[in-house]
Amino acid sequence: MSQAQNNLVITALGSDRPGIVNDLSSLIASHQCSIVDSRMTVLGGEFAIIMMVSGNEDGIQELENKLSAEVEALNLTTIIKRTSGRETCHDTIAYITEVIAIDNPGIVSDIAGFFSARKINIDDLTTGTYAAPHTGTQMFNLTMRVNIPSAQSLSQLKDDFIQFCDDRNLDSSIEPLR
Repeated sequence: MSQAQNNLVITALGSDRPGIVNDLSSLIASHQCSIVDSRMTVLGGEFAIIMMVSGNEDGIQELENKLSAEVEALNLTTIIKRTSGRETCHDTIAYITEVIAIDNPGIVSDIAGFFSARKINIDDLTTGTYAAPHTGTQMFNLTMRVNIPSAQSLSQLKDDFIQFCDDRNLDSSIEPLR
C-alpha cells in the first residue's frame, strides 16, 4: 500500500546563472520528492521558477523544514505553500487565446477583465515583447489557456472576443485546445 502524496508549491527567484535548474531539481530529488509541474524563465537578469513538487509526508515535511537554508546557499529567494491536487472540472472546454499588438499599458488587464466578467477561468498565461521586423516597433504577445463553461455559447463568446480585440486594435484568435 503506497503512502498518500502531498504537494508543495515552491516559487524561487534569483540572479540567473548556469546550473540553477540542476541545483534545484537535485535538491528536490534529495528529499525523495518529484517535480510534477513547473514553469521556469529568465526575466531580465533574474531566473524565476514556480513548481509543484510531490512526495510522501516525510519527504515534503523535510523539504519544507530545510528548503530555506538550502536555497539560501544557491542565492535564491523562495516562497513555499502546501497545496492539494486540483479538481478537474468536466463542465468546461479548454481554449487557447493568442493576442499580438503594439505594446501599450493595460492589454493584460483588459483581456483578463473580458474573461473575468464572463466567469471564465484563466489557467495559464504567458506574455512577452519583441521588436517587429523591419520597423523595430515594440510588439506585445500574449498566449493563454482558458476554461470556458460548456453552457456558454462558444460562437457568441468568440464573436464578442474578436469584437473586443478589434475595438482595441489587437490581433487575436481563440481556438479549442488541441
